[in-house]
Amino acid sequence: MKRVSPAGRVWLFALLLAAMCRVMAAEPFTIEDIRVEGLQRIAVGTVFNYLPLKKGDVLDDKSGTAAIRALYKTGFFSDVVLEREGDVLIVFVKERPAIASIEIDGNEKIPSEQLKDSLKRIGFAEGRVFDRSMLDRVELELKQQYLAMGKYSVKIKSTVTPLERNRVAIRIDIAEGSEASIKHLHIVGAKAYSESELLEELNLGTHSPLQFFSSQDDKYSKQKLGADLEVLRSHYMNSGYLNFEILSTQVSVTPDHHDVYITIAIFEGNQYRIKDVKLAGDLILPEEELRKLISLKSGDIFSRKEITESTSRISERLGDSGYAFANVNPVPDVDEEKREVSLTFFVDPGKRVTVRRINITGNSKTQDEVLRRELRQMEGGVISTEQIKRSRTRLNRLGFFEDVNIETPTVPGTQDQVDINVAVKERQAFGSLNFGIGYGDTQGFLINSSVSQDNFLGTGNRFSLDFNNSKVNTVYSFSMTNPYYTMDGVSRTLNLSYRTTDVNAATNSKYSYTTDAYGGGVMFGVPVTEYDTMRYGFNYENTTINTTASTSRQILDFCIDNASAADCSFEAYKLSSSLTHDTRDKTIFADSGNMISLSGEVATPISDSALNFYKLRYSHKNYSPVRDGITFTTSGELSYANVYGNSQSLAPFERYYAGGSRSIRGYRSNRVGALSTIDPATNIPLGGNARALANMELLFRPPFAEKSNSSRLSLFIDAGNVYDSAQLGWNKELLLDAAHELRYSAGVGFYWITPVGPLSFSYARPFNAQPWDSVERFQFTLGTPY
Repeated sequence: MKRVSPAGRVWLFALLLAAMCRVMAAEPFTIEDIRVEGLQRIAVGTVFNYLPLKKGDVLDDKSGTAAIRALYKTGFFSDVVLEREGDVLIVFVKERPAIASIEIDGNEKIPSEQLKDSLKRIGFAEGRVFDRSMLDRVELELKQQYLAMGKYSVKIKSTVTPLERNRVAIRIDIAEGSEASIKHLHIVGAKAYSESELLEELNLGTHSPLQFFSSQDDKYSKQKLGADLEVLRSHYMNSGYLNFEILSTQVSVTPDHHDVYITIAIFEGNQYRIKDVKLAGDLILPEEELRKLISLKSGDIFSRKEITESTSRISERLGDSGYAFANVNPVPDVDEEKREVSLTFFVDPGKRVTVRRINITGNSKTQDEVLRRELRQMEGGVISTEQIKRSRTRLNRLGFFEDVNIETPTVPGTQDQVDINVAVKERQAFGSLNFGIGYGDTQGFLINSSVSQDNFLGTGNRFSLDFNNSKVNTVYSFSMTNPYYTMDGVSRTLNLSYRTTDVNAATNSKYSYTTDAYGGGVMFGVPVTEYDTMRYGFNYENTTINTTASTSRQILDFCIDNASAADCSFEAYKLSSSLTHDTRDKTIFADSGNMISLSGEVATPISDSALNFYKLRYSHKNYSPVRDGITFTTSGELSYANVYGNSQSLAPFERYYAGGSRSIRGYRSNRVGALSTIDPATNIPLGGNARALANMELLFRPPFAEKSNSSRLSLFIDAGNVYDSAQLGWNKELLLDAAHELRYSAGVGFYWITPVGPLSFSYARPFNAQPWDSVERFQFTLGTPY
């Protein structure tokens, strides 16, 4: 773009003075009318708003000069001339062009919208008046943003293209260049710590051949350096150095703009310790109780972090007792000579706060009652920060909402009342009416038709009517769960089902059998505590094994030994009970907490054809937040089953199997087992009466959807196997052999909650597959819950 030279600016100023001189040289006169000429886009009224002259005024040298200056000051005009025609004042103006469009090209690190917003703040935007002098400021503004990111070689070029109707198009081409790398990072003035120790605390660092495995970043930016200076300050303040200062920070860039040299000069000062800790003010609660919340004691090294956390704990405890606006102010009294600090926590609880009203918004489908019965903070009661946090957790665990936000604004005109505003964002109700095709590593391709909803008609009840047809199973089922069957929160689940299973397809063999099964039952869930639930129920099942000429010997022997009827039919009258401890913050993609379950099931000998067996199962899953959006999980399961009474052996459909996306990924479903659980004649799995599973998994948001609440990537390690305890025994040596028989795999996974159902992918590599195991590295499932 062509710029106006300094000499050109002098000539423009001379022309302006000449125009003023024409006015100043004219004889004064009284203005009878004013006419404006030269306008294209700007309204006449706008000119009159800024023009300090009107009919009846006397135009002389002073008023004319003021009028021209006022119109120039608007920035709308590039030229203004006042002329006289009789007693009529004629104002000739030349409008500056308007900015029709701004196009930014070449920017990759900073989005165009973000750049345009920054330009708008300095008055450069589409529709605004174009001023060439602004382009210098525009380029400077953009360059500053890139320099702050460490892109010192950035080049910015702007082009102005005239358009019709006195408009211009602006094009800004950006060559971002590469980020400058840190060649040298030096800290001077450190005595208490070595320079290498301090450099390890920082996020910035110099380039290393092992950079890929390092958490440090060698790309310089002003923001990153500022964050590291705060890290350095916090390190010293948390180690007792009260007088620590950062004296200077020098950043030097090489002429080619590729390398950066950073020198940080610091002053450590002396280290201070805690002399004593006191509590003062209106404590409200017993002093001994509050003292337990303070982690510092006499003789400890002074730590700003510990003081902040202690202050927060005291504030939260007072908030639990209703003092939501309590002010806890830690005041240090420093003894410079002895290098000691007397710390006093001044407590001002304020007034005890009650809840006036609870307002719920965003629940267009879910009834208010469904949300309110999960709230632990009541209207009219004393506010409790702990109960509010628990209320939010319980709403998240319903699984109906993508997001739950709770605010506690003060009631206008009061100091001791608040309202609680609960804002939810509902999930899309998938599966309410569904017909589709899915795939599972166990089932293969399946056709699914269902009417199901976790939040039936907004009541919070779970309703499902399903038909599934795959190469393995044909299933008709109905279930209904009322989580608040009673006002006390006792849940009830009713279920009916009919299933046919082709075990040949499930085990990928030709030596197996098919089964037909139908049944139903009822299950109740009783809340014991806020986190513990006891469940108990009754279920009836009738199963028929359909054998063929090629059915394995083990299955035929089971029918001969256990069936009282010629058609190999069995009944099972099952009583079940479980105790679950659940502290997860959410049911879908939990970030913290754990779920521990201990369950038992016994089939009672009510009839001659009834199976007599029992099952025990222990499972746990723990969620540990690593940082925002990243969660580390561990899980395990131990299951055991056996027969009693007249039953000779455990039914094949009640035995445990392993392999597949539900247990050990990387192995084909139901195809993992020790030698004791494999038919040596056919090499097909027989299952076992004991199973051990373990898993470690790192869950994180995908890079392409960092703000998504419906998808996760994972890195995992799975382990497990099934055993026949009759052959295994329970002595120490054989149990060690069982541990050695565990199968392992590791891989990557992807989970996605879609509007048509949950979907999961995994790719795993088995570590120690045996010849009788069946490997399947890639597995995915659609239509079954995660």
